Amino acid sequence: MSTNSYADAAGRPISLTAPSGIDREAHNRLDEAWLAAAWSHPTTRVFVVSGGQALIDDTPDGRTELVMTPAFEAPVTETHRYFLGTDEDGVRYFALQKDALPGRMDQSARPAGLREAGLLLSPRDAGLLVHAVALENWQRLHRFCSRCGERTVIAAAGHIRRCQACGAEHYPRTDPAVIMLVTDDEDRALLGRQVHWPEGRFSTLAGFVEPGESIEQSVRREVREEVGVEVGEVEYVASQPWPFPSSLMLGFMAGATSSRIEVDGEEIHEARWFSREELRAAFESGEVLPPYGISIAARLLELWYGKPLPKPGDVV
Repeated sequence: MSTNSYADAAGRPISLTAPSGIDREAHNRLDEAWLAAAWSHPTTRVFVVSGGQALIDDTPDGRTELVMTPAFEAPVTETHRYFLGTDEDGVRYFALQKDALPGRMDQSARPAGLREAGLLLSPRDAGLLVHAVALENWQRLHRFCSRCGERTVIAAAGHIRRCQACGAEHYPRTDPAVIMLVTDDEDRALLGRQVHWPEGRFSTLAGFVEPGESIEQSVRREVREEVGVEVGEVEYVASQPWPFPSSLMLGFMAGATSSRIEVDGEEIHEARWFSREELRAAFESGEVLPPYGISIAARLLELWYGKPLPKPGDVV
C-alpha cells in the first residue's frame, strides 16, 4: 500500500502532528527587548506547565482548551518563561514552568498530560502544549553543563542553556526513535507486548536509533533484537513528536523475511502474528487491547488494517 496519502489510508491524522498555525519566530528568541514587549502586550496569552501537565477546561460549546491568562495575570516566575510563538492573528504565547499548577477558583479546570489532552485539544493548543512539555522536560534534566559540570542558565526564551563557567551552549535534545509495523509474506501484522504492560496490551515494535546507524538499520536491528524476526524492505510513513521525555517517533512499514518469533524477554514479553480477521476478533472480544489512541502505533496499524480499529463489543 502506498504511503503517499497517509490520512486517506488511515482515516484520520496522526495525533500531535496537525498544523498548529503557530510561527515559532526563533529569530526573536535572543531579542530581550522584543520578548519584553511581547510579554507585556495585552493580547499575549500564557499557560503554566508542570510535570508534563497543564490545566485544560471544557467550553460550553463542547470544545476543550488550554487554560490561558493574559501575561499580567500569570504567576510570577524569575527565569522559566518560554516563548512558544505567534499565531496568525498576532497573539503571542508563552509557557511558564512551575513546581505546581495553579488552583482555579471555579474548580472547572483539570490537570492533564499530553496522552489525555492531545486527543481533545485543537491543533493550536496541542502544538503549544507539545512544545512546552518538551522544553520543560529538557530544562529539568539538563541544568548542569555536560562539559564542565557547572550549573547552566536559561537563555533564548527557554531554548538554550548557557554555562557561565566554560561558555558552552546547550540546546534542547530530541532522540530519534523508530516505530514499525512489521508484516510477513501472508500480510500478517507482528505485534508485541512489553514486559511492564498490562495483560492483553499489544502494539507495534519500537526502539531508539543508536549512534552510527541509519534509521533503516535501526528498524532491522530493533526487530531482530526484540523478537528475532529478520526484516528486509523498510518504508517510511510519517513522524510524531513524543516528548516522553524527548523523542521523535519515526514511523515505518517493514517487510519480514522470516517468521519465527524469539522474544528477548527483557523488553518484549510476548509477540504474535495477526491476520486482519484474527486481530478483529481479538479486539472485539477484549482479548487484545489496541495501542493507545494518541500514539502513531495506532495509525500504523490502521494503515495496514484499512479502516479504524474495532473496539470491544463492535459488530463488524
